[in-house]
Amino acid sequence: MPGKERAAKRERRLVSLSPRDFQALRRRVERIDRALLECYGDRPWKPHFRHLLDGLVHTLLSQNTNDANSNLAFFRLKDRFPSWEEAAHAPVEEIEEAIRPGGISRVKAERIKTILELVRRDFGAYCLAPLAQREPEEVLRYLLGLPGVGRKTAAILLLFQLGHPFFPVDTHVFRVGKRLEVIPAGLGPVAAHEAMDRLVPDGSKYRLHLNLVEHGRRACRARNPLCGDCCLRALCPYPERLAPPLR
Repeated sequence: MPGKERAAKRERRLVSLSPRDFQALRRRVERIDRALLECYGDRPWKPHFRHLLDGLVHTLLSQNTNDANSNLAFFRLKDRFPSWEEAAHAPVEEIEEAIRPGGISRVKAERIKTILELVRRDFGAYCLAPLAQREPEEVLRYLLGLPGVGRKTAAILLLFQLGHPFFPVDTHVFRVGKRLEVIPAGLGPVAAHEAMDRLVPDGSKYRLHLNLVEHGRRACRARNPLCGDCCLRALCPYPERLAPPLR
């Protein structure tokens, strides 16, 4: 059996928790959500961009870079091309130059050009507003068919722009979830989305995602996590794994 197929089979097994284990893990997730709510506050839902296509392009630009660089790339792009029609008719090189601060600019520029062409073909305009009237799973399938759009990017758009109950698993969420052991060991990023979609109650998905990202940035950092001051310390087994063995 090829390696990728074995990994996929293992991830499917890990997602299929028994009802008892699932309920125990969901209760744990709910406790984590309450602790983070107390620490970082509530996060009422609101769309991050007025237009879904803006959100899509911004999310593409955020891949493999930080917020400061992706924001700069997006606003440079919008300043250079006030309308998506102008961007669609521009040479790839001009788009690439505008978004250069976001990194991997040639690849992202080509993807943006292709997406704009597809959106115009599918909806008759440079607008994704019709997706708001479709079922979430249909929207997911459409987004996944666009170049550069994977499960994380699609989930971000579904949750942040349309308010559908999907749970994006980015680098911070994946790291913190693994340390908290709510994302089971051996589970890869794709299966982690499926697991967290099931585990996190719909009403908490937006808040918990944002608070886990905030926690990953402030406390549960990749290097030198601040375990001593962590508001989740009582719920987290990670400090015990770091502790030296007793002699």
